[in-house]
Amino acid sequence: MFRRSILPQQIAASRREFLRGAIGSLSASTVCSGFAAPLSAAVQPSQKTIVVTFGGGARDEETFAEEGQENIPNLLHRLLPQGTFFTQVRNGGILGHYVATASIVTGVYERFNNFIAQPPPNPTLFEYYRRALKRPVTDTWVIAPSNGFQKIGGSSNARFGPQYGAGVILPKRLLSTAMQNTSPGADLQHLLQDNYEMPEYQVLSTSQDRELHLEALESTLRLSVADFVKHAQTLDSADELSLFITRRLMDQQAPSLMMLTLHDMDVAHSGAYSLYIDAIRRADRLCAELWQAVQTHPEYRDRTTVYIMPDFGRDADDDPSGNGFQHHRTGSDMARTTWLLAMGPHIRQNVVVERPIESIDLVPTVGCRLGFSTDTPGRCIEELR
Repeated sequence: MFRRSILPQQIAASRREFLRGAIGSLSASTVCSGFAAPLSAAVQPSQKTIVVTFGGGARDEETFAEEGQENIPNLLHRLLPQGTFFTQVRNGGILGHYVATASIVTGVYERFNNFIAQPPPNPTLFEYYRRALKRPVTDTWVIAPSNGFQKIGGSSNARFGPQYGAGVILPKRLLSTAMQNTSPGADLQHLLQDNYEMPEYQVLSTSQDRELHLEALESTLRLSVADFVKHAQTLDSADELSLFITRRLMDQQAPSLMMLTLHDMDVAHSGAYSLYIDAIRRADRLCAELWQAVQTHPEYRDRTTVYIMPDFGRDADDDPSGNGFQHHRTGSDMARTTWLLAMGPHIRQNVVVERPIESIDLVPTVGCRLGFSTDTPGRCIEELR
């Protein structure tokens, strides 16, 4: 477990001041150091939840600091005023993208090998949700990058397991399969990079995998292979492809619980600062597009809570054992301290909360809101109950 220090509090205070300067509408009454009075515990069964994570967090220098605010205009000026923003979210686990995302969706700091495709040992949010509320498999989906994430929908826990898990769609694998069947010569490699941290890591698709991918296109997304590839050719990045899949699921399945992982930001590992900045700006735009889709969709409008949270941060430039924006290997406070933005019909608007919470608090929080229990060390976030 990490040891708390003064630095995370300084990060939280700095983010609050940056936000005051950026959006200009925060007042002392909207800055919370404790927690607000709980909202009504009742929740309608029709409530929907979307979790968005950034696989490869961004530092304040490129986001909330004065010099970085130009990269996140939508988060600052369109989204944050509509929700509650937590300035100090701590990740006390392993700083690898798959294992950190698994920790977010289990509410437990997982300790397995980040680069081996395996299900988490602890029950996931999706399993708690489906088992407690008796929901069908079509009601919960994960849209994620390819590296190992094919196992994140369900745990290896004997009391839960895949029979209660979420459906998982890997857009890059889906596109690769579609191209083999319709456009083998198409130049879409910019959408297919599997993993920026270990480019040599690849999981070979079996014939069964390919059949499942094609079935997902036709029966789940109700999209022909040719139309899918044609649309992909209009996109600039894998994250745009992931959002397209998300919106297609909303239209065709209207699931009540979804998780979308954006991963373009992790191009920082290549050392290309300009591509890292482009990915931050793209994630900012895609979050706004997703929120707009929620607000205008008849199945989601006025009944959907959206949680946006990076999996962790990145190293500081002055950390002698790190590589600055490129990596997240030091375990420093800068790499461990991130943020959470929650928006929805029951969420207080234009509120900033400085008290520390942890990334594993999300699962029990969703459980508190939707009316099911979770057996995790994480705690329900009172401001979002």
